[in-house]
Amino acid sequence: MTATPDSPTGRWLVTGAAGMLGRDVLRVLAGAGLEATALTRAELDVTDPDAVLAAVRGHDVVVNCAAWTNVDGAETDEAAATAVNGTGVRHLAAACAATGARLVHVSTDYVFPGDGTEPYAEDAPTAPVNAYGRSKLAGELAVLELLPETGHVVRTAWLYGAGGNNFVATMLRLGAQRDTLDVVDDQHGQPTWTYALAERLVALGRNRQAPAGVYHGTASGRTTWCGLAREAYRLGGLDPERIRPTTSAAFVRPAVRPAFSVLGHARWAEAGLAPLPDWREQLAQALTDPVFTELAAAAGKNSR
Repeated sequence: MTATPDSPTGRWLVTGAAGMLGRDVLRVLAGAGLEATALTRAELDVTDPDAVLAAVRGHDVVVNCAAWTNVDGAETDEAAATAVNGTGVRHLAAACAATGARLVHVSTDYVFPGDGTEPYAEDAPTAPVNAYGRSKLAGELAVLELLPETGHVVRTAWLYGAGGNNFVATMLRLGAQRDTLDVVDDQHGQPTWTYALAERLVALGRNRQAPAGVYHGTASGRTTWCGLAREAYRLGGLDPERIRPTTSAAFVRPAVRPAFSVLGHARWAEAGLAPLPDWREQLAQALTDPVFTELAAAAGKNSR
């Protein structure tokens, strides 16, 4: 008899397993005693439908962390970004539909225009302002179309963690090289720790009663990039005043960034789960990891 996904013997597949979020999903699954197959980008090309079907077959739950994440690169090669974030996700959804597996797919705040003043609800109209956002929206639509009863889209944003390159690590690393850093203070969002998000993705995948559809997997509360950097410095024992506020105009990028990426979290109640904790609480826990404490220590040596 096939095991149910919430049983200890249910089989999970994690795509994009070498990435920052994928690594934490595997950590959470291992801690819960759940059997998982980990496939990296090199091991599974999601643009190959036959390979995707073969990989999904025999699994109960698929957590898709595979993605084209180069936001600026998507502006110059939108077709390549869409092949992974759109068509590749369609292949995963189709394979799950064919085999009966449930899909937890990670998406992004970039599907919204970023011109709001109140948190975007899960059913708010989408209107991406860049190629990356359009590619990710294509993936969302594929999941919702092909898996209306068993597909979960979890939008997240401003991710950081110990297992990869990210804003928090960069700020601490640069602190060892520079006395002060100018950081954008006019973009608003919800810094989200990958391990906390991974716990929520696994909880959603284990809950067979959770309604299908869109969820927002970001931390509670809100801040700016400058606010995040200053809080990381404060928690790391560094002087927050080393972080100086500036505007987006000082850092012109090929892809437009949404100015407002704050998401609402009402949908979690339908799954019997609480929203993720406040971003400050998550950051405090994350910074106890040796990866971050070593970076903070090095930045502290540069204090004057």
